[in-house]
Amino acid sequence: MDGDVFGEVAERIRRSTVQLRGSRNSGSGVVWGTDGKILTNAHVLREGAARVEFWNGRQAPARVLKSDRRRDVAVLQVEATGVSAAIRGNSDALRPGELVIAVGSPFGFTGAVSTGVVVHGGPWLVSNVRLAPGSSGGPLANARGEVVGLNTMIVGGLGFAVPSNAVEQFLKQFQLGVVIRPVETGLLVLEITPQSPAERASLRPGDVLTGFRSPEDLEAALRASQEGRVELEFRRGADKRTRRVVARAA
Repeated sequence: MDGDVFGEVAERIRRSTVQLRGSRNSGSGVVWGTDGKILTNAHVLREGAARVEFWNGRQAPARVLKSDRRRDVAVLQVEATGVSAAIRGNSDALRPGELVIAVGSPFGFTGAVSTGVVVHGGPWLVSNVRLAPGSSGGPLANARGEVVGLNTMIVGGLGFAVPSNAVEQFLKQFQLGVVIRPVETGLLVLEITPQSPAERASLRPGDVLTGFRSPEDLEAALRASQEGRVELEFRRGADKRTRRVVARAA
């Protein structure tokens, strides 16, 4: 790739990359549209809010809309206009040996660029791009500057990223906003994402969702939900009664 062209592509990716700071963690993110939505890894921000710093130093508060720790994806919302949104790419179109570009904030340094090639695809995009702490949640792009993944972790010296098509699927799926664990009587709620459908429905940590034998059963119910709503039955504390609640996406 010509040096001038590469510089233009890298700069375009940098302008859609943000640095994220929470009370305990920090990392990177990518602006996913002009409506103020930002994508990152779920492990980057475990709190319900964070501060976002854009490429030009501008800062804004953000809140977590929903997250999926199993897939390690989270979406945040900022009230900001004039942001530079990423160009979305098709992760399924990537081939081994194809050039990829990663942008992030390693060790707090904003807009660091590194390159590599795709090793293989699948549930994770694997490349030999060099990543460092602080790069998690930042974009992985192809040679045209289209974002094809979210950088997530390093395993055996290789970079792993969540494919962009999996990110799009996550955005379309109704997320309840709970961390759960199977128990004998159903699914025990361990944590609830702030401002999530679960919190708005008044569910609490310690509640047991009945009628589900596994997390996969709950995911199937959410996929089949009509108009972004799902009716749930649960038990609370020592009360043997089963209660009902309707959780809505918005």
